[in-house]
This record gives sequence, C-alpha cells and structure tokens, in this order.
Amino acid sequence: MTSSIPVADTRTVQRPSPQAVLLDLDGTLVDTEGIWWAAESEVFAELGHVLDEAHRAVVVGGPMARSLGHLIEATGTTATLDELSPAVNLRFEKLIARGAPLMPGARRLLTELNAHGIPTALVSASHRRTIDAMLLSLGAEHFAFTVAGDEVPRTKPHPDPYLTAAARLGADPAACVVVEDTLTGVASAEAAGCRVVAVPSLVPIEAAPGRTVLRSLEELSIPFLRSLNTALH
Repeated sequence: MTSSIPVADTRTVQRPSPQAVLLDLDGTLVDTEGIWWAAESEVFAELGHVLDEAHRAVVVGGPMARSLGHLIEATGTTATLDELSPAVNLRFEKLIARGAPLMPGARRLLTELNAHGIPTALVSASHRRTIDAMLLSLGAEHFAFTVAGDEVPRTKPHPDPYLTAAARLGADPAACVVVEDTLTGVASAEAAGCRVVAVPSLVPIEAAPGRTVLRSLEELSIPFLRSLNTALH
C-alpha cells in the first residue's frame, strides 16, 4: 500500500554566500585603536598637551584629518594638521613594529573566507603606508586587494571606500557584507548600500535594519554570513 503522506525532503539547502565580504582593519581585524590613541597622546604630549580620555571615543574609527582636527581644537595647539598627520603616522608605525594583536576570531575568519572562495577586500580609513605595515603581520594574501583612506576621493564616513571595493570586485554593494567596529565605518558601509555586521570595539553600536551587531568575530562564520542572504536579496 502506498502512503499518501508526503515525505519531507531532509536534504540541507545551502544558501549562497555573499558576493563579497569587505572588512575594516583597525579595531576590526587588528587591535590597533589603543595604539593609535597612544601615538596621538605621545605626539601631543611632546607639544605640551595631555589628551583627556574623553576625546578617545570621539576620534576612534575616524579618518585622521577628522580625528586630529578635533584634537587640535580641543587642545588649542598651534601645530597644524599637515605637521601632526605625518608625526602621528610615524609614531604609530614605530609602535606597531612592536606587534599588534589580532582581534579574537580574525585569523580563523580570514582563513574560512579564503577556503570557501568568498571574495574579500580590506577597506580602511588608514593611509596606504600604515596599512602595508600592518599587513606584514595580518597577511596580504587573505585579500583580493586593499583600499586605503588616501586612495579614494572621500574616506569614511562617506560611501566611496566601499563603493570602490565593490566595483573592483564586480559585486553589487547590496549583495556585499561589510564588517566594521565603529559608527563611522558603519555609516560608510550603509551609505554604500551594504549589509553590515558590526562588532563594536570602544563605542557601542545599536542593531538596526540591515545591520547585525555581534560581540566578537568569533561569532561570525560562513553559515552565519550565508544566513544573511535572506536580507541581501
């Protein structure tokens, strides 16, 4: 006797991966936010200014011009942006040469993205020279290419960096997942039309439509990225 009860299909349907995953660098993959603050603090201390910790939350994750502009105004220093920018970059490079730890889960995530053939790019507000210094320990081989803040017309929070990365990968920004740790980076990615996974470093980030907030990169996996596709399409 043939049963008329339908048999459930137990095969697992695997959702497709995002067209690309675009990752921020400072505070997202590498724990550098404290090193940037140390570099800024040391440079300003040499000019006779002690930076208040309250300014740290303001400057985190932003382009150097904005961060230093804020600190110049806050301290009243007579040093100019053109003088301070190379000084802070040089101090950062000296500090980073001692080594900077990767964020928990960063190495594993990059390895899995490569193993599954998901196009990956690094998108940072930092300058090219600084990015290249950090790639020595992070590994340039994990990325199809990197976008630096001094290589785009407008850096974060404008959408230009992420639009540039998506275009170079031939991907639809709406089908890309961006991983960021700051409100500035999130604003850039969302302005570009990308889906965002936020892993806050110093400043809290709230969940929102098109935005998922995780506590750590250790919670970010290939199955999780694929689960976001229901919102990407």
